Amino acid sequence: MRVDEFDFELPEERIALRPADPRDAARMLVVRDNDLTDAGVRDLPSFLSPGDLMVFNDTRVIPAQLEGTRERDGQVASIGATLHMRAAPDQWKAFARGAKKLRAGDMVRFSGNLSATVTARGEGGEVTLAFNRAGPDLDAAIALSGHIPLPPYIASKRPDDERDRTDYQTVYAREDGAVAAPTAGLHFTDRLFEKLDQAGINRAFVTLHVGAGTFLPVKADDTVDHVMHAEIGHVSQETAALINETRAQGGRIVSVGTTSLRLLESAADETGTLHPFAGATDIFITPGYRFRAVDVLMTNFHLPRSTLMMLVSAFAGMEPMRAAYTHAIQTGYRFYSYGDSSLLFRDNGNG
Repeated sequence: MRVDEFDFELPEERIALRPADPRDAARMLVVRDNDLTDAGVRDLPSFLSPGDLMVFNDTRVIPAQLEGTRERDGQVASIGATLHMRAAPDQWKAFARGAKKLRAGDMVRFSGNLSATVTARGEGGEVTLAFNRAGPDLDAAIALSGHIPLPPYIASKRPDDERDRTDYQTVYAREDGAVAAPTAGLHFTDRLFEKLDQAGINRAFVTLHVGAGTFLPVKADDTVDHVMHAEIGHVSQETAALINETRAQGGRIVSVGTTSLRLLESAADETGTLHPFAGATDIFITPGYRFRAVDVLMTNFHLPRSTLMMLVSAFAGMEPMRAAYTHAIQTGYRFYSYGDSSLLFRDNGNG
């Protein structure tokens, strides 16, 4: 499909630079077939049923934005590195700002006596960095030296601050490794979880370490020419069994976020049965994809021409999503990572 079919114009003032306060005070647009309902995140239990299972991504964002310098032949160059996938105990793949100034063998020095050698260069500014520390020692050094890697549409308007270390993290985050938040989950509070429990709605957790590739623009003119970056995920035996049991009993699987959905679809076989999963997934979902694992998707509003805009269009239908985004823009919904939410019911023509 042509990428420009997923384009739209968004006024700058619709981009949220801070989350709603409290988190569950955000608005939520419910999209079911061709019906649109304006609601709030706090209303979520009323749109679900007892026995439904919500699946959350419990990845935790690390301060993966590093600033450093490269010295070569007496020349010093500033380098920015956004870590996006761990390759070894002492190695990370990263997107480098100033990548044209780097070549294999270069050393980049960061603060706190942290340094790394460039071992490989890829496309689109990607490099592989071998650090002078490994394992937990490297994790601790990154935590001290790094910044929260805010999305470009926020970072271009303001610097990150101490508040972002809390705001850009779900309340249930526990598995370190993401460099971008699973933003649909940012709306949840202990109070909302209590309401969901009271409504008989169950929950389970998976882990997908969201990479910086989620922000990369689709530069191809056609979706078949776009290459997805891989992300590391894990679905436990316990969670897979709970999902299969929920389906067998007639409950719906409600994915909180596109990250959870991509992982669940990667772990499902052709019959929709979930299996334990551990490894990388580069699944790319566009209209025409037959969903196997997820019935309902809770997600924020996404960038035009993005892989996530393609995913939600595949899930809820092209025309319903066009109508939903037009409505959201016209009625003042807040967009992107710190913005409002939507609750999408799977297109009936989609399995």
